Amino acid sequence: MRFAHDTEPALRAAVRLVNSASEPDTMTELEQLHEFYRSEGYTGQAPRTRADLDAVRALRPRLRAILTADRDSAAHLVNDALAQVQTQPRLVRHDDLDWHLHVVADDRPLDVRILVETAMAMIDFIRADELSRLSVCEADDCDGVVLDLTRNRSKIFCSPSCSNAAAVAAYRERQRRND
Repeated sequence: MRFAHDTEPALRAAVRLVNSASEPDTMTELEQLHEFYRSEGYTGQAPRTRADLDAVRALRPRLRAILTADRDSAAHLVNDALAQVQTQPRLVRHDDLDWHLHVVADDRPLDVRILVETAMAMIDFIRADELSRLSVCEADDCDGVVLDLTRNRSKIFCSPSCSNAAAVAAYRERQRRND
């Protein structure tokens, strides 16, 4: 399934942000938020203060709820998020991106822009009934969110480290049974 060119990056960023809350928390310093902002291609006002960081950190549980909800619940959560924010939809073109929709002003706080971009991306997933592409990591000791954009829907781990740990555990279990 092909989605709008801004859907996948918005969901990747949301998943990355949600998973940053896992131990060890990787979103504790303002510089980490700056790196996230830059690497995920956010536009508009850059985060500047500890309050910006705290607001983005506080957003993680709400994003997790949206990303892991069933279809009907996700629709309600998306509607709630969009109703909370005064929107100013407009078509924009910037950087290497063709025309796409920005729904809130660029001077709104980063946490608001992340919430709205995630909600807008989830609209595509909900309408296409593709929420099965979002799940929780299959690793026994992980609750990270998985975004599976593979053709055969085979991604079950949130990160290479979870995948590698599961492969090592399976290998050791096979070795133990063979001994």
